[in-house]
Amino acid sequence: MSLLLNDEQRMLRESAREFLSARSPVSALRALRDRRDALGYDDALWREVVDLGWPAAALPEAYGGLEIGLKGLAAVFEQIGRTLAATPLLSGAVLGGGLLQRAGNDKQRQHWLPRLAAGGARLALAVDESPRHDPSRTATTAVPDGSCWRLHGSKAFVLDGHVAERLIVVARCGGAPGDTAGLALFLVDPATPGVAVERTWMVDGRNAAMLRLHDARIDDDDRLGVVGEAFGALDAVLDTGRACLAAELLGVITEAFERTVSYLKERVQFGVPIGSFQALQHRAARLFVEIQLLESSLAGALEALDGRSDAAPALVSLAKARASDLSETALNESVQMHGGIGVTDEFDLGLFLKRGRVLQQTFGDGAFHRDRYARLKGF
Repeated sequence: MSLLLNDEQRMLRESAREFLSARSPVSALRALRDRRDALGYDDALWREVVDLGWPAAALPEAYGGLEIGLKGLAAVFEQIGRTLAATPLLSGAVLGGGLLQRAGNDKQRQHWLPRLAAGGARLALAVDESPRHDPSRTATTAVPDGSCWRLHGSKAFVLDGHVAERLIVVARCGGAPGDTAGLALFLVDPATPGVAVERTWMVDGRNAAMLRLHDARIDDDDRLGVVGEAFGALDAVLDTGRACLAAELLGVITEAFERTVSYLKERVQFGVPIGSFQALQHRAARLFVEIQLLESSLAGALEALDGRSDAAPALVSLAKARASDLSETALNESVQMHGGIGVTDEFDLGLFLKRGRVLQQTFGDGAFHRDRYARLKGF
C-alpha cells in the first residue's frame, strides 16, 4: 500500500496551499461571517477554484472531470482546513457528483456532471433529520402517486442547502426507521410547491439549511437509482465525504497546533518562553504524536477508497472517529495553552475551534464511527 502522493496529486496540494494562503486567509471567513453573506462563500473565489480544477478533480474524465483520486482531493481539503476557506466543493462535486455517478441514469449524469465539473451547478444532499447522524433512521416518506412521488418530512443541517439548484433528498419508501432497506433518492427543485428551505446560521459561519417537505410532488424522472435500494450508494458517497471531512479536520488541527507551538516559543513568563515549561512540552508532544497517527489513519482510508477495497468503510470510520476525537482534544488544548487570549473572538484560534466542532459532528462523530467500525468488524 502506497501512502505517498503521486506528482499530479502533490502539485494539486501545493497549488491549493499557495492559492488559499493568498486568496482565502482566515480573515476572509471572518469577513463572510461578519457581513452575514447571502451566499456564505465568495463567488469570485469559487470561480477561481473552478479554474484550478478542484471540482473536476472529483469527477470522471468522461464528463469533463480530471478523476485525480481521493488522495489528491483530500490534500485540497486539508489545505481548506488550514485557512478555513468556505466553498461548495463538498456539497456539489463530492457528494452531489458522487451520488449521480453511483445512482443516476445516463441522462441525469450527462445533464449534471459536466456542469458540476465546470462549477455551474449547485447541489446539496439532504440526509440527516436530527442532531445525530444516522442515515438508516430516515423517516421522511416517499409515497407513489401515479408517475410521481409525494414527499413528506424534514431534514436538518443540509450543507449549502439554501443556495442549491437541486436538493438530493433521502426518503423512505419502505421499511421502518432504522432499516437500511427501503430508501430512495430524489432530485428536488427547491421551488417545488410544498418545499420550504430555511437557512441556518452555523456557529462556524458556514452554510446549512433546514428543509421541510409537505406532500411535495416529485416526478419519477427525478428519482436516482432503484427504489428501496439507495442505501448502498448513499453510504459509499458519504464515506467519500467523511474522508474529505477527516482531511479538512487534519488541516484545522495541524494549523491550530502549529500556531500554538509558535505561541509557546514567543510568550514569555518569569523571564523565559513558556515553551520551556516541561508540562507544556509534554502536552504539545502528545498532540504531535496524535496528529501523526491521524495522518496515517487517513492515508490508509484514502488508499482503500481509491482502490475500491472492501476494507474502505471500516478504515474511513477509523479515520473519521480519530479526527473527530482529536479535534476536540487538540483544539481545547490549543485554546488552554494560549490562555485568556485564546477565548476571544478577535483571536483567530476561536474560528478553528468552532469549525472543528462542526466538522466533528458532520456525517458522524467519534461515537457514531466507533460503533460503525465495531459493527463492520463483526462485533
